[in-house]
Amino acid sequence: MQVHRLVLGLLLAAPLCMVAASPAAAAPCDADAFREFDFWLGEWQVHTPDGKLAGTNRIEREYNGCVIHERYTTGRGYSGESLNTYDASRKVWHQSWVDDAGTLLLLEGGMVAGKMVLEGQTIGNDGQPAKQRITWTPNPDGSVRQHWEVVNAKGAWSTAFDGLYTKSR
Repeated sequence: MQVHRLVLGLLLAAPLCMVAASPAAAAPCDADAFREFDFWLGEWQVHTPDGKLAGTNRIEREYNGCVIHERYTTGRGYSGESLNTYDASRKVWHQSWVDDAGTLLLLEGGMVAGKMVLEGQTIGNDGQPAKQRITWTPNPDGSVRQHWEVVNAKGAWSTAFDGLYTKSR
């Protein structure tokens, strides 16, 4: 009877030992592709090309590292935020931007020659579709350039915003 209990105890304990000995499962967003936009993480001051402060931006990883959350404010009454994630099933980055003016901007894309390039389409003030493209470029000094372009009426790209991100901390 004692041998029977010992064997039964070992059989019941074996699965627990196997679970404890197995390596921890990788988090769902640990793949390298989920880290391509990490150069944008941080607390930033954003300046226009003429050196004027355009606003501040806080970009953090959330939800087990699966989401990059941006919070932007000008300090002059305008603010907005974006949620960014890598869609592994489609191998594409996605951004949803919303702001206090009622704007919704949906962008998708990925890394191109060391830059994050996301594109999308909105409806312009004239009621017509307007193509948007934002490019984030990491610079050797740790700053990041954000260049936002829109297609004008002639079909050419023009700059909507050009900002230089420098770490505020």
